[in-house]
Amino acid sequence: SFFSNFAMMVRAWVYIRSLGAQGLRDVSQFAVLNANYIKAQLRHHYYLPYETDCLHEVVFSDAWQSKQGLSALDIAKRIIDYGIHPPTMYFPLIVKGALMIEPTETESQYDLDRLVEAFIAVATEAKEQPNLLKNAPHHSARTRLDEALAARNPILTYQAR
Repeated sequence: SFFSNFAMMVRAWVYIRSLGAQGLRDVSQFAVLNANYIKAQLRHHYYLPYETDCLHEVVFSDAWQSKQGLSALDIAKRIIDYGIHPPTMYFPLIVKGALMIEPTETESQYDLDRLVEAFIAVATEAKEQPNLLKNAPHHSARTRLDEALAARNPILTYQAR
């Protein structure tokens, strides 16, 4: 346990060995390309706090959507309705309302375009129907929880319904 999770270390080692030096360079370049593609596609729909080239991730902010009373949480909950896992929220801490999208090297062009279309649709909904985001997700097994109630009265054991 001192050296972390052994199985995860073996998995990483096998990935590195199977790709080799050139393969690692290639997949790193794909990850950077994917992040910059997403940045170029979404820069006019979400606030971009830094105008620098991004590496393997791109960080947007909810600054434009906050004018409609929305937050990064509202955006993330709505993106679930499009069948997409929400991005990392509120990190890095130096960006207020951060939405960090980190596409990997294995994402296809189809998947990247699907993600971009979903984020653009959510940005449009934020302008035209902000309550749609406030009450999201609408199509998941669980709807939005009352976070204040959950914090005051946590249920820490599994209860079958």
